[in-house]
Order: sequence, then C-alpha cells, then structure tokens
Amino acid sequence: MTTINNETSSDEGLIAARKAAIPNKVKERILRGELAHSFSIKLVKSVEIIHYAAAAGYDVVLIDLEHSSFGLETTNQLSCAALQVGVTPIVRVPANTSDWISRALDGGAAAVIVPHVNSVAEAENVVRYAKFAPLGERSATSGMPILKYASVPSKYANPVPNEATLVIVMIETERALEIADDIAAVPGVDIVLIGSSDLTSDMGIPGDYDHQRLTDAYAKVSAAYKKASIDGRVVTLGIGGLNPRPDLIEKFATLHSNARYAMSGADNSIMLNGMKAGAAKCKAITEKVASL
Repeated sequence: MTTINNETSSDEGLIAARKAAIPNKVKERILRGELAHSFSIKLVKSVEIIHYAAAAGYDVVLIDLEHSSFGLETTNQLSCAALQVGVTPIVRVPANTSDWISRALDGGAAAVIVPHVNSVAEAENVVRYAKFAPLGERSATSGMPILKYASVPSKYANPVPNEATLVIVMIETERALEIADDIAAVPGVDIVLIGSSDLTSDMGIPGDYDHQRLTDAYAKVSAAYKKASIDGRVVTLGIGGLNPRPDLIEKFATLHSNARYAMSGADNSIMLNGMKAGAAKCKAITEKVASL
C-alpha cells in the first residue's frame, strides 16, 4: 500500500496524492468537450455486470439506489470492481443525507447524484456531505478506494478527492427549474442533471419528451450553467431520463455545448429488449415450422 508521509513537501505530497488517485473519466471527457455516457445498474447485483459493461465499451456506470433495492454493501462492491477495471462508478443515492452521500463516496464512488434538489439550500447540502473542507464538511477517512487505498495525510487526501469527485444534483420539478441560475451558482456543484421523466410529469406532460416545454427547459438550464461557468469553474448540463430516446440525447447534446453528460442505457431495459428480440425470433421459427 502506498504511503505518503507528513514530512513530504506540499507540492510533492499533492503530486503523489494525485498520482494515487484513479482518473474520473466523466470529468476527463467533460474537460475535453466530449459527451460522457453512463450505463445504469439497477437490477444485477453481481460484479460481473461491471465486466459486461466494460466489455461492451462503457467506461462509466451509474449504480442506481433510487430505483433499486441495492444497499451500500452491494454498491461499494460494484464501485470498487469498477475502479479496478478502469470504469468510473457514479452512485445515485435515494436521499440527500450524509449517511448515503458520504458513505457511497467512501465506498468507491467517483461521483454522487442526488435526486429532487429543489432549492439552493438542498444543493448546498449535497456539497456539504460530498466534499471535504474547505468546500464541505465530509468526514476525513483513510484508505479510500479512489486513492487506491494509499495512506495519505489529510492535508493531501482532502483536496485531491475533492478534485476527483463530481457532485451532481438533479432538477426534476418546475420549482427547481425556476431557480436554475441559483442552483448552478452553488460552489462545489459540478453537474446539474435534468430528470426528464419526473420533470415532464411535474409539468403535466408525462413522458412527452418531444414537447417544446422540455426543449425550452434544457435551453433555460444550459443558459444558467454557462453563466455560472466563470473564473475557471465548469458547470455541466446533464441529460437524464432519456435512455430509450438516443435521438433526443443527441439533439440536446448538439444544441447545447455544455450538455456533456448523459444517462445512456440501463441493465433492466437492455436485458428486456434483448430477451424480447430473442423470443420474437423463437416465435417466428415456431410459426414457420407449424406451417410446414
């Protein structure tokens, strides 16, 4: 296990800690102006799903605790498995509380998504639990998976995970949409993710993803985050809830240069679609044989 001691100079210590940190591929893609895609896991609990995602070509997975029965033990095992094979793990927690946010990050997540953020205070709360001082109040710990379990003094271990960890908050109501500028301005927020399914439901147009009101919502949020991206800070627009509509993911990413993260695919829907296709072929063969 790598050890960085307190006698190391500040510059050397930070360099060593950064070298220990596992790269966050979402952040790397965003900084290159590329669109980062994540594959959602909400059904398969075994670590093999991580290897399947990697073999399929995904380099980011989203472990979804909001819409699954997973607990933190399963989540942390999946996160650590992802880090070991070069896949960046994101965890969507079910609640805006320290026991979910900080423990998911301690267990290996490189980013945390918090749903249903409807106020500046709630966005600030996410940062408080996800970031170490001086940005937040996350409790210091040692042997973090994201630092390859290296023993790193707090003066180095706190700033480096702060750099490597992404804070993602979700806008899913018209109330949150109205204050998009204020949410984007919260220091420590990296990505604001539009939950298209819940937002259209709140708008009274559930699932009508082609509606102009949703297009306008993306434009409003994009403008807010461009305004917040100043003095070297980058606030990214996230595209969520459009897994079955890759055409709309492409549309919003093309329209908005700061829309550089998308939830793109999930284990339950991909498995169901694959099984439906297989069953349809079986049915076609059965009917053909029966007609002989």
